[in-house]
Amino acid sequence: MVKRALISVSDKTGIVELAKALHDLGIEILSTGGTAKTIAEAGIPVTNVSDVTGFPECLDGRVKTLHPSIHAGLLAMRGNPEHMRQIEELGIEPIDLVAINLYPFKQTIQKPGVTREEAIENIDIGGPTMIRAAAKNWQDVAVMVDPADYAGVLDEIRQNGEVCLETKLRLCYKVFEHTASYDTLISTYLREQVGITFPETLSLTFEKAQDMRYGENPHQNAVFYKEIGKRPGTLADAKQLHGKELSYNNINDTNGALDLLREFSDTTVVAVKHANPCGVASADTVYEAYKAAYEADPVSIFGGIVVTNTQVDEATAKEMAKIFLEIIVAPSFTPEALAVLTKKKNIRLLELASINQPLAQPAWDMKKVAGGLLVQEMDLKLLGDELKVVTKRQPTEKEMQDMIFAWKLVKHTKSNGIAIAKDGHSLGIGPGQVNRIWAVEQSIERSGEAVKGAALASDAFFPFDDCVKAAAAAGITAIIQPGGSIRDEDSIKACDEAGIAMVFTGMRHFKH
Repeated sequence: MVKRALISVSDKTGIVELAKALHDLGIEILSTGGTAKTIAEAGIPVTNVSDVTGFPECLDGRVKTLHPSIHAGLLAMRGNPEHMRQIEELGIEPIDLVAINLYPFKQTIQKPGVTREEAIENIDIGGPTMIRAAAKNWQDVAVMVDPADYAGVLDEIRQNGEVCLETKLRLCYKVFEHTASYDTLISTYLREQVGITFPETLSLTFEKAQDMRYGENPHQNAVFYKEIGKRPGTLADAKQLHGKELSYNNINDTNGALDLLREFSDTTVVAVKHANPCGVASADTVYEAYKAAYEADPVSIFGGIVVTNTQVDEATAKEMAKIFLEIIVAPSFTPEALAVLTKKKNIRLLELASINQPLAQPAWDMKKVAGGLLVQEMDLKLLGDELKVVTKRQPTEKEMQDMIFAWKLVKHTKSNGIAIAKDGHSLGIGPGQVNRIWAVEQSIERSGEAVKGAALASDAFFPFDDCVKAAAAAGITAIIQPGGSIRDEDSIKACDEAGIAMVFTGMRHFKH
């Protein structure tokens, strides 16, 4: 039977209602500090923990509940006669119910300009100790760390005078999930404070954002977890204005589109299909950029994802509405644009006001593999220390612009990847081929007649001169690639013979 409850909360949501219900059920309430004051001011009888311990709160409230009178009451096993004999001899009464949530460390570190001292002062000590003690003794003590559990626990007490073992075990699980996440937030904050990039042991914590209908395929269950805290410029920071929930593939593909969009400061539109760019363009207006991105690959963009770093206006919205698009992401939409696009029931519209902000640092790229986790710094660099022209012919200023544009595209194209661009927009893109010549041939084919005079970018070096020869035959006049093959001279020679300008970046961009 529940006879005695301990309540000490930072988040006081529903706490007065809980205390009143417990009092009405004849349950004695123990509490501390601000929680005790809140309960007392509501006219509910409450016993201060200091009266139980015989020891006043001290050190600015840092020490309140760290006392045998509390912890023995939590940890005494009711079915152990020796435990019960000892606490009776010591004059300690059992505690049967606990409602505790912790100092707001997460909220504290999210505040702008928070100091290290303020953050550390909001590391809870007594709270985690009490809920862990109560959860260890879960058969005898029901412990609540989530206000959402108050109502259900109260219903059980009203009906049965106690909380069933199944509920107690579930609450026990929630305690250790809660403290694990809490401690991980602290260790992550301190890791960043001391400048450790890759710790010896890695703990991560995320919050569930959405249960998904399914994963990559309908037979796979899936969930979207987001990083805790504000993450500007990421999909987790977006506000959905219209359309059904995002799917697993929607989130994955949109993330790739946003990664590519961050490479551009000019007004740009990026269209993505299956996590690969299919149309990208920069222009003076979002309308012109969208039209050029669409025309780069009007077949693949159908059913794709479009992101832009500029407000979507009515004229652009009307163009977008002509085809089926899964998702449009923009920093904002004019009311007229929304009126046009929301007529399409299935399109998802996402407003990401922070779309032009750089990623918060440190930024990691992680891939789960069977039995482990691969973690690396995100590929946030574009070029090496110096571009090196390796051919006899120097590129023109326009060719250099086209090469840099193509280089931005290929950085975000699955390897082996090739991207061809001209006049500030993409032409053909050859992603994910098992050899580089196939990627070159595919991108040339997709470019059509526009390939003449265009620039070609390769995410890694050319192992043979066959890629250069294919580019020359198509009329490409400039090539950008990392260099570094033992056969670089073969490719350089082929470029010289064809009059192609070639630039080495000294940096590759594999994307697997």
